[in-house]
Parts: sequence; structure tokens; C-alpha cells
Amino acid sequence: MKWCGRPDHSLAARIRAGTVWVNCYQAFDTAAPFGGFKMSGIGRELGEQGLEAYTETKTVTVNLN
Repeated sequence: MKWCGRPDHSLAARIRAGTVWVNCYQAFDTAAPFGGFKMSGIGRELGEQGLEAYTETKTVTVNLN
């Protein structure tokens, strides 16, 4: 394992989890998405990823002439 810069940031980037706390516990920003990772079945809520799960892209063309 190679450590450079901030070891805590390096480790947090490599952990395959939905939430990683460094030197704290249960610290949430209400705007930050939370949820499972990979095949946990929980998904992401409260963030852009959660909204995308309930939407479909649509193209609407309107002739303004």
C-alpha cells in the first residue's frame, strides 16, 4: 500500500462503500445523497442520483412560428 499526501483521503477514496467518515461519526449534510453501494439494493436518496431513478429523459420540440 502506497501512502502519499493525506492517507485518510487516499483510503476513503479506495473504500467501496456508500458513506465513509474520517475522524467523525454520523455526520450528515442534508443535501448529501446516502444509501447503499453496488448490489445492496438500497440505492441513493436525497441527491441527484435518487432523482434520476424516478425520471425519464424527454425531448419536446415546439414550433414557435
